[in-house]
Amino acid sequence: MLPPEKPKGAVAPLIHHVSDWANRISEAALFVFMLVMLAVTTLQVIFRFFFTALSWSEEMSCFLLVFVSLLGTAVAFKRGSHIAITFLIDKVPPVARRIMLTFIQILGLFFFGVVSFYGAGLMRAEATQLTPAMQISMKWVYLMYPIIGVVIMLHMVDALIHIWEREAG
Repeated sequence: MLPPEKPKGAVAPLIHHVSDWANRISEAALFVFMLVMLAVTTLQVIFRFFFTALSWSEEMSCFLLVFVSLLGTAVAFKRGSHIAITFLIDKVPPVARRIMLTFIQILGLFFFGVVSFYGAGLMRAEATQLTPAMQISMKWVYLMYPIIGVVIMLHMVDALIHIWEREAG
């Protein structure tokens, strides 16, 4: 569900601006990291066929794939383009719709809170472990979970505010 258009001249809450800013950064980062993943994968294929295989390229491609998938999820939450089954929500009165949408957002906040919390724990627990090929600390790999989890929770709070603004207005 896309948030409603903001009326011209209206001052939106700070959360809307922060969420929009985080989404602009997420979209730019998504574009850059997709290009990096494409370049690394292309180099991996070229070097495997014509030269000596790159020892780090497959590992980096895998990490980048997970990262861009999570980052794409954050962008999808902001745009309201994640998959949703809305036939029941579309048929209920506005008050019930607001309650249902609020409950859905709260469940999502809880889920991504758990992802962020345990991602941070995993990041701390695996900080001394090094990746096999690139020899970097796994804390840098696992850092994506709390960061993306917090960004998604920010977008969900923004959507929750939009729900109450739209339904109230």
